Amino acid sequence: MTDEHTENIPAESAESFAELFEKSNRQTERLRPGQKVRAEVVSISGDLVYIDLGGKSEGVINLSEFTDKEGVVTVKTGDSIEAFFVSVQNGIRKLTTIVSGYSAVSLNNIRDAFEANIPVSGEVRREVKGGFEVSVGGVRSFCPFSQIDLRGGREGGVYLGMTFPFKVLEFKENGRNIVLSRRAVLDQERLVKIEEFKKTLLKGSEVPATVVSLQKFGAFVDLGGIDGLIPISELAWERVPLASDVLSVGQQITAKIISADWDANRITLSLKAMQQDPWTGVADRYPADSKVKGVITRLSPFGAFVKLEAGIEGLVHISNLGAGRRINHPKEVVAVGQEVEVYVLAADAAARKISLSLQPKVEPKKIELPEVGAVLDGVVDKVMPFGVFVKMSSGLTGLVPNSETGTAGGTDLKKVFPAGSAIQTIVTEVDTTSGKVRLSRKALSEKSDEGEYKEYLNTVKKTESSSGGLGSLGELLKAKMDEKKQSA
Repeated sequence: MTDEHTENIPAESAESFAELFEKSNRQTERLRPGQKVRAEVVSISGDLVYIDLGGKSEGVINLSEFTDKEGVVTVKTGDSIEAFFVSVQNGIRKLTTIVSGYSAVSLNNIRDAFEANIPVSGEVRREVKGGFEVSVGGVRSFCPFSQIDLRGGREGGVYLGMTFPFKVLEFKENGRNIVLSRRAVLDQERLVKIEEFKKTLLKGSEVPATVVSLQKFGAFVDLGGIDGLIPISELAWERVPLASDVLSVGQQITAKIISADWDANRITLSLKAMQQDPWTGVADRYPADSKVKGVITRLSPFGAFVKLEAGIEGLVHISNLGAGRRINHPKEVVAVGQEVEVYVLAADAAARKISLSLQPKVEPKKIELPEVGAVLDGVVDKVMPFGVFVKMSSGLTGLVPNSETGTAGGTDLKKVFPAGSAIQTIVTEVDTTSGKVRLSRKALSEKSDEGEYKEYLNTVKKTESSSGGLGSLGELLKAKMDEKKQSA
């Protein structure tokens, strides 16, 4: 129809034409089983409710779907309702309403729901071999364990007496073999909700959740239609052996999302992230050299772990367990569960480590290093190919290199300097960083000769002064040489 033809049509007539055109389209539209429609109730007759499907097309719904337990009809002519198309039977379009599943009341209703691929409402009556017996409008049906929820629930007590929507997987032997699946309904709902949750469930979000299952590796929670997992390591700051030590099925909690992998449909949450990190301020609570109490939680070949508070463990290294004696394993000193008093060596919050000891920290005795040129008495500690180690009275050990022993090349130093023999040396070098001291016996001998020479010169000067001449110089020199020979 062209614009010039419609210009002369009154507005009221144009609207009527549009309505008629829409109704004509609706009348010719072919409904698909399971398709949802909104329609008006045009009449109620007998046990059927008639609804307008557009044009002269009508559909029917069983009046029993709008009748409560007291027999009161809850629908009237003119009401707008939502319904699902089931099938065409004897030329009549049959529909049904849905409230938590198609309220099936007969085998025919269940067959219709099976053919239209719409859910039915069923009550879980009892646990049987392989699954559950479910009553659908009084009709006995079967739901396998694997189809009762998204994980395949075997906790029968959780479902007994509860009513859920189920999809009819099989309708065989005229209704004598009916197999249901709640999981198929949940999967469909889950796909819809995942799209909604993608907009709201983000990393770092704090969300309410219901604990639905406890496993060795953690706890599954329901976030309102989709599942999330709290790993056992995220249940608490302290070590948790079993998820049941912290949570119980049905418990309402608030958790924080730590990752959301929508490609794998995996949401990971944390309960401990809702609590303050116990390592915050740990250095202030456990200062170095402080004495604290704790309990041994576990032993390893390298040490013993001590629980100081919830979420805080420290390590007593094996070297700090034996009080100076060598031990092969911590079990020689402590046992798991034993209460101990320990000393804090260091607390590092960033590394989440606390070093402990069974004994207080002992500061090593500070040894004063000798000065260069000092003459020291000592004892030969040991002789090595490169020199002689001398232990001094201060406790330090110094080295007399071969070149500083004052002996001829090829001399057997072990015979000249037997271990334990007394020796006098002079300090020639001191490394203040490493504490190494270099000694010399040769330099001490040279210093001794120099001293003797000075003493000799002083004696000569005194003699000359008293005698007034040099005649006695040769005699004095000869006497001094004889004295050295005798002493050698």
